[in-house]
Amino acid sequence: MMTAREEGYRSGLVDLGAGQISREIFVNDEIYRQELERLFARVWLFVGHESQIPNPGDFFVSGMGEESVILCRDRAGKAHVFLNSCRHRGMKVCRYDEGNTPVFTCPYHGWSYGTDGKLVGVPYFREAYHETLDKSQWGLIEVPQLCVYKGTVWACWDPEAPSFFEYLGDFRPFLDLSLDSWDGGEGGTEILGGIQKWLIPCNWKFPAENFCGDSYHNISHRSVDLVGIGPSGSGRRDLQERMMARRLHVAFYDRGHQTGVYLFPKDQPMPPSYQHSPVVAEYFAHCEAERRKKRGEWARLIGSPGEIFPTTALHPRQPRTIAVWHPRGPHKTEVWRWYMVDAAAPPEVKDFLRDYYIRYSGPGGMTEQDDMENWNYAHAASRGTIARRHPYSYEQGLGFEVDHYEWQGLRIPGTVTDITEAKSSEHNLRNLYRRWAEFMEADSWAELATWRRAEQAAAE
Repeated sequence: MMTAREEGYRSGLVDLGAGQISREIFVNDEIYRQELERLFARVWLFVGHESQIPNPGDFFVSGMGEESVILCRDRAGKAHVFLNSCRHRGMKVCRYDEGNTPVFTCPYHGWSYGTDGKLVGVPYFREAYHETLDKSQWGLIEVPQLCVYKGTVWACWDPEAPSFFEYLGDFRPFLDLSLDSWDGGEGGTEILGGIQKWLIPCNWKFPAENFCGDSYHNISHRSVDLVGIGPSGSGRRDLQERMMARRLHVAFYDRGHQTGVYLFPKDQPMPPSYQHSPVVAEYFAHCEAERRKKRGEWARLIGSPGEIFPTTALHPRQPRTIAVWHPRGPHKTEVWRWYMVDAAAPPEVKDFLRDYYIRYSGPGGMTEQDDMENWNYAHAASRGTIARRHPYSYEQGLGFEVDHYEWQGLRIPGTVTDITEAKSSEHNLRNLYRRWAEFMEADSWAELATWRRAEQAAAE
């Protein structure tokens, strides 16, 4: 008799040597069930931004895998992330997306919890429980690990997992490209308005791999490029700067994170941008000059779409966003997208960017509609009996990755593929599935934290 493990994930579904990946990992129900336990219960996940809970009592309902969680600030000003489930019978204690409250009260039987998670109210405590219920043991379930970094809030269910900064490793400066002010100052970003949420009928790995660095799908956005929705009315973005840069894919094998970047020539000024709005053009020109002063050689690096393993997508360049691919079963993904701006930017700049973000991203944005159609049809066409016998090809750029990449004096950490001439590579996509397979096979973080063994060996 086959075991559940054999019916679901098995070694060989991800064949990195051949650059082939089985469709089963996208459409198999048992593999998805295993993912929830072996992946989402052990990784660090993005849950929100501090600017969404500025005051004591503020809350924002987010998600971690399929779990509903509450990001809130208690009376003392401390941030928490709790499982959104009453300890009595499991009802959601918070059914609003966001707001402010002194307590979370379960609408089923009335148990009430403070914003610090403590159980503070139990109906018929004297009469029915005879005052014997130990309320200190029945507070909301809190994530064992929480990290607030430059305004972003991250959480992990596994107490044995490495810290968030160890989880990031050398990817941290690439995350900073999204979180730091445009002038190179530490942090200083805020969420612009609310967040957008929408459903896509596909597995979460389709959008995840796209943001890892799928530079091959520009044919999908050809019509958008022709419309010219960019801030200067040409293409999707102001593209002059990209024409002068080296285009790189950067992956971190031991962590599973990856991103695209543009590396600009040494001592060459950036071309002007946002010329249709003098206020916006002046703001970004000022920021560019300040960033070069503060960051030195690193200021030559501009971010492109990337992914913090497994489900947090970064878009450091305008439109500046963070997206999360929330799994809603093996065949459905709920996308949440946060839009970011410099907190210190003038109102005119924020308004300009808001308009640009709306027409570019999200379910009403032109580029997102193209992507959603692709993922929808790809997933549906891969569920059949015959289709599942044939793997996907991930062979682009196989064997052309290099370590210690350097150009004009700036060395880039991680394993790099230069796609300036090649135009495309699936190097970063392969790295996503490399790490995914490791999580599906490893039983503990002792196996997953491979860098610790390397550091120990180097110390000896």
